[in-house]
Amino acid sequence: MAKKYIDVMDTTFRDGFQSVFGGRVLMDDFFPAVEAAKQAGITHFEFGGGARFQSLYFYLQEDAFKMMDGFREIVGSKANLQVLSRGINTVMLDTGSREMIDLFAKMFKKHGTTTVRNFDALNDVNNLAFSAEMIKKHGLNHEVVVTMMDLPPGCKGAHDVAFYEKTLRNILDSGIDFDSVCFKDASGTANPHKVYETITMARKLLGESVHLRLHTHETAGVSVASYLAALEAGANGIDMAASPVSGGTSQPDILTMLHATKGTNYNLGDLKLDKILKYEERLKECLADYLIPPEATQVSPLIPFSPMPGGALTANTQMMRDSGDLEKFDEVIAAMKEVVERGGYGTSVTPVSQFYWQQAYANVMFGPWKQIAPGYGRMVLGYFGKTPVPADDEIRLLW
Repeated sequence: MAKKYIDVMDTTFRDGFQSVFGGRVLMDDFFPAVEAAKQAGITHFEFGGGARFQSLYFYLQEDAFKMMDGFREIVGSKANLQVLSRGINTVMLDTGSREMIDLFAKMFKKHGTTTVRNFDALNDVNNLAFSAEMIKKHGLNHEVVVTMMDLPPGCKGAHDVAFYEKTLRNILDSGIDFDSVCFKDASGTANPHKVYETITMARKLLGESVHLRLHTHETAGVSVASYLAALEAGANGIDMAASPVSGGTSQPDILTMLHATKGTNYNLGDLKLDKILKYEERLKECLADYLIPPEATQVSPLIPFSPMPGGALTANTQMMRDSGDLEKFDEVIAAMKEVVERGGYGTSVTPVSQFYWQQAYANVMFGPWKQIAPGYGRMVLGYFGKTPVPADDEIRLLW
């Protein structure tokens, strides 16, 4: 009996770079590794979007579209090149007009994109509808997303299987056109049992023909267990990265997952250990001059108490290094539990993760709730959509 084929998306060049370096990697430095990945047999890449769009302009003085064109030229016309979009924010840092959302889809199609993974941190389906329409209008595959995490201990009211089922039913009832479904855990905190129950629920609702994926991070140390749970529950695809930008705040390593699935009935993209080894060796050579922050390679047992996404964690620690207050990092992480709970349980993923971080940072630096971060304040007032549960009335009045 043939093994079940599992589609592998290599996140090295988007989420890997974002999780480890805050997205700050020059295209000419990593393009040789893209060629090595192609030679290793990888055909599905995450190659842009998210912070790998604005970081090129902010920090590298590079054109993200030129980078995307170069990537497509290396991998050829048949590769599935995927980007990350934040619903009505797309790759912008604030809510986009309809004209800008349309332009996003048009430009990303023009510059080599095959698939757009489209999410909303609040799981507000209204924030997905128009971007989904524009994505399909311009001939791109639309991967609709349910965002997930575990709530800090003692918190309840959202982010259980019933909440994810309600969100998925809202997507289905809305008539949003999609080609695949992804459950996205940016903080890596969703426990493996919940992952199994959630993917089982989703497979039952979607039927056998819909492509269903899980995305997670190793930040809390349970990513491999979560992926195995998702595969057992019926997922068709998972995301992995290559060393030295795998593990820690990033996705589990490709070699790690090949090892974890030995003796099972899963075929991870026809990938071979020896070829992946050569690819990872080349990537390590390409990144030899880059400083890898220590926190990017670590698993944190505290993250489930204060869910901070891998991609945001290293970006924030880099900013704290720049401002000279990195010693406050543990205090800020600890302060996030209350911020999440009182803010209405939006998923800790862009831009909500930044709102949580900014408010926790303000609470540490200026005193608890003495200053309300603008993004957090607008979120609790509903400027970005409906939070999963109502935000704390006292916090709403403070803003």
